[in-house]
Amino acid sequence: MTTNEPRLCDEQTFASLVEAIQSGADDEMAQTDRLLVEYPDDARLHFLRGSLLAGLGRPIEALPALRKSVELAPEFAIARFQLGFFLLTSGDPAEALSVWGPLALLPRDHYLRTFVAGLTHLIRDEFGETIRHLEAGIAANPENLPLNRDMQLIIDEVRGLEAGEAAGTAAGDDSISAASFLLNQFGAKPTQH
Repeated sequence: MTTNEPRLCDEQTFASLVEAIQSGADDEMAQTDRLLVEYPDDARLHFLRGSLLAGLGRPIEALPALRKSVELAPEFAIARFQLGFFLLTSGDPAEALSVWGPLALLPRDHYLRTFVAGLTHLIRDEFGETIRHLEAGIAANPENLPLNRDMQLIIDEVRGLEAGEAAGTAAGDDSISAASFLLNQFGAKPTQH
């Protein structure tokens, strides 16, 4: 009897890969690619590959890997969030909102749902609500500290923009929103999750 169940990387091998990535191993991309040859249907591996590529400043390659992760496992919430965040910081807020749509089904106090709410307010230049939601998401997220650091960076940048506007020195070109300016600045900084 044959099965169409995807073969997934075993937990010990996956954990070893994550540990190597966290320790800054030189061959983390090669390790990930080797495992993807053996386990091409493992959404976690595609997510790691996309995150590594984004962190290396290779967004053209990162996007398909992140998309593949969500395609293989639509319920993989962190991959869905990261794909949407990648799209947002790449200048496509409409697609980011579309990708994030299913995260609205998470519990109301789930940190990813709260982060999406904050980033949605950011898209609309609603800075007070942006900060409020991102801070609430950070408080609710004990499991993904690198993501908390990214959201704190956004909070800090939003506060800086608010201070600049209050002083009459709004950053950037008046023809773009403050949120667009901020996200363009943030999108240039490599991150890994």
